[in-house]
Amino acid sequence: MTAAVDADVLVVGGGPIGLAAAIEARLAGLSVVVVEARPGPIDKACGEGLMPGAVAALARLGVAPDGHVLAGIGYRSGPRHAEHLFATGTGLGVRRTTLHAALAARATTLGVERVTARVRTIEADPGGVTAAGVRAGWLLGCDGLHSTVRRLAGLARPVTAWRTPPGARDRRRYGVRRHFRVAPWTDLVEVYWARRVEAYVTPVTDDVVGVALLGPARVDYAAELAGIPRLARLLDGAEPLGPPLGAGPLRQRTTARSAGRIRLVGDASGYVDALTGEGLRVGLAQAAAAITHLEDAAAYERAWTRSTRDCRLLTSALVAAATSPLRPAIVPVAVAAPRIFAAGVERLAR
Repeated sequence: MTAAVDADVLVVGGGPIGLAAAIEARLAGLSVVVVEARPGPIDKACGEGLMPGAVAALARLGVAPDGHVLAGIGYRSGPRHAEHLFATGTGLGVRRTTLHAALAARATTLGVERVTARVRTIEADPGGVTAAGVRAGWLLGCDGLHSTVRRLAGLARPVTAWRTPPGARDRRRYGVRRHFRVAPWTDLVEVYWARRVEAYVTPVTDDVVGVALLGPARVDYAAELAGIPRLARLLDGAEPLGPPLGAGPLRQRTTARSAGRIRLVGDASGYVDALTGEGLRVGLAQAAAAITHLEDAAAYERAWTRSTRDCRLLTSALVAAATSPLRPAIVPVAVAAPRIFAAGVERLAR
C-alpha cells in the first residue's frame, strides 16, 4: 500500500530559492513543507546585488526587501572604467540575511510548514518521495552548491569528468565576501578587475557596502583588497562587519535536473560562476518553472535550459577569458565597445 502524503511538495533547502519555490507552490494552491537544518536567517557569500529582473520576480511573489537601489553596473581596471545604467528598471542591493527574512515572512504568511532536519536519505516510489520523515508527491532540491539531493538522486556529474588533471592549473573559483560600514559612493555595482580576483562592490544599505572577491582558492582577502588602490582608498578606515565568509568551488555540474519525482532548482541544479551576478534571477525563474512543470520533467528541462541559457553562455565565455591570457583585455574591450558591454548587461538584467 502506498503511504499517504504529508504535503504536495517537499522543498529541501530553506535558502532564498527554496523559500521562493515554496511560495510559488503555495500560490499555485499546493501544500508545502520546507526542510532545512540551519536556523534562519541564512547568510551566504555572494555579491548581494539583485538585477531588475530579480526585483520584478520577487515582487510577483509578494516580496519587497529593504535595500539600496542599484542603477547599473560598472567595470573598473586601473584608470579604465565602463559603466551602463539599466534600461529595464532598477536593481537592488540587499543583504542576504535581509532577503532571507523577507522571503521567510512571506512563506509563513502563506502557510508554508517547516521542519528542522537534515536530509540524509531519499526514498522514492511511483506515488511520492520521502525525506527527513516527510512524504510528499514531489521533492524540490534547493539545497545549494553542495546539494545532498543532487548526490542522492544520482544527478551529480562525476567529479572525474571535470576535475583538474594532475599537474594542470586549478581553474576552480571561489567567493569570499565581507561587509564594511561606509556610506556607498555610487549607486552602481562596481566590479574591479585585479590581477587574480574580481571584487564586486554592492551597496546594500545607506551605510553598508558588501565586497565579494571571486577568484582562486585560498586568496588573502586583505592582501587582494590592498592590491586594488582605488577600492582600498574608498574603504580606508571603514569598519569591517564580521569576518569574511567564503563559498565554493563555484562550478557545479549535473547530468540532468529531474529524476522521477525529484527536481533540482537553483544552485543545486548546476552552476557556472557568480561572475555576472544574476544567480538569483535565474534561480527564481527555475523555481517558477519547477512548480509550473511538476508533472512534466521534459518541460521543466526545457524551461531550465531557457532560463539559464544567457547565464551559461555569457558567464562561461567571461570566465574563460578571465582565467586566460585575455584577462587584462576585458575592461579595455568594455570601454572600447560600450554598446556590446551594454547589450551584455541588459541581457542579464532582464
